[in-house]
Amino acid sequence: MSDLTAPSPHTPFEDAQAIFTGTLFISLALILFNQVGMITGGTAGAAFVLSHLTGISFGKLFFAINLPFYGFSWKHMGREFTLKTFGAITLLSLMTEFSPALFAIDRLHPAYAAILGGLLLGSGVLFLARHRASLGGATVISLYLQQSRHWRAGKIQIGMDLAVLATAAAVLPPPKLGYSVLGAVVMGLFIAINHRPGRYNGT
Repeated sequence: MSDLTAPSPHTPFEDAQAIFTGTLFISLALILFNQVGMITGGTAGAAFVLSHLTGISFGKLFFAINLPFYGFSWKHMGREFTLKTFGAITLLSLMTEFSPALFAIDRLHPAYAAILGGLLLGSGVLFLARHRASLGGATVISLYLQQSRHWRAGKIQIGMDLAVLATAAAVLPPPKLGYSVLGAVVMGLFIAINHRPGRYNGT
């Protein structure tokens, strides 16, 4: 008799729809943040800062910044995780390049953008993590530390995001930086609450 409590593996279609949906959620969050002049943490935040300084598009910079992390991911997280992560990063880079032509908002308060964007980011990251994928950079490291040392990925993510946001003080005025910190905290708390070791066993 089969064990009805044992998790069944995800099918390729389930992985594909989760990666697409998670990436779409994250791209929407980045559109909200960009609309009000906020940034996020991680490699996405670094790409935002460099985009402000250089004028190069976010999508191109985000793709390039993540290239060094593939070696770490391949070694510590495995081939499948790395290939899915590469797919998610490529997809997000393309979405952020073309989404502004398809989606626009006339009025948006920064506090609303911070909360909604943080929840969208957290949901998107969770979609990817539960299907063994990520958006590279800090997310790869936080998931690795949760897997290897049982540290809470959400708390690690908050710390790394705040470190990136601290460097953004050079390009953001204090109010926008404050809202960016709020968005990062909302995202990190959402992940910390909903992505705990042993809570989700799907593969």
